[in-house]
Amino acid sequence: MKEIAILGPTASGKSALAVEIAEKIDAVILSLDSLSIYKGVNIVSAKPTIQERGGIRHFGIDVLHIDEYFSAATFFDLYKEAKAYAQSTGKHLLITGGTGFYLKALIEGLSARITPSLETMRRLEREMSDLKRAYAFITERDSVYASKIESRDRYRIQKWYEIYLESGMTATDYFQQHKKSPLIETIDIYAIDIDREILRERIARRTRQMIEMGLVEEIFLLERRYGRTPRPMGAIGIKETLEYLDGRFGLWELEERISIHTAQLAKRQRTFNASQFPAIIIENKEKLKNSILNKV
Repeated sequence: MKEIAILGPTASGKSALAVEIAEKIDAVILSLDSLSIYKGVNIVSAKPTIQERGGIRHFGIDVLHIDEYFSAATFFDLYKEAKAYAQSTGKHLLITGGTGFYLKALIEGLSARITPSLETMRRLEREMSDLKRAYAFITERDSVYASKIESRDRYRIQKWYEIYLESGMTATDYFQQHKKSPLIETIDIYAIDIDREILRERIARRTRQMIEMGLVEEIFLLERRYGRTPRPMGAIGIKETLEYLDGRFGLWELEERISIHTAQLAKRQRTFNASQFPAIIIENKEKLKNSILNKV
């Protein structure tokens, strides 16, 4: 069994290319996407439809409800499931999507998880009541960790406090003492190279199609069922649509804002992939496809 990753910026055509290659090399696909994992989040995630999946077995799609917690550890479990299936059926495994962080975690591993006690959770609630003070405390005790996060990053500030309150160690010290355990030993990593102007046009066209397909209705129903508290409700496409539903701007501006923010995301994805995966092979779609087919 061969493991292959196909990365690339959003709207570059990763999903369709993965299906095309999977059909030729007899592979299953693991989705590397932080929105496609949720049920009912279909349009805004640009999740491939049943027809677009071409009969290829996909993992990591429609697994959780939007109010259920999803982390790198959850993705680890999905990877194990997909790999076990591929091995048992004699197939290859394709990993594709825009959330390169999860692939990096598979390659490098995660440190041992801490499960906060009830007492820790009570103390955590008190500490998190003043985010500015909490960040200042982290800066004083663990400047290395503080330098890697934003002062308003509630999620990562809370994670630091969970480690500190439960173990008595700073996050930096804890991670140094609890070495990571990688899951992937060998994987070929490819990324789609696409002209920036062409990508911007594809993003604009896809955004327009999303709105025509019922994006506003999808987000309206998600909000009515789950409210705005779940973390995915702040994702690009969802956040802007909620602002539109609040009457802050019109439909044309909704389309423009989503397109701009998606293009900014694509730029960050390019930078992340190029900097975090030294052995990555970056080619246009046709060359990339041929490179994979010739190697398997």
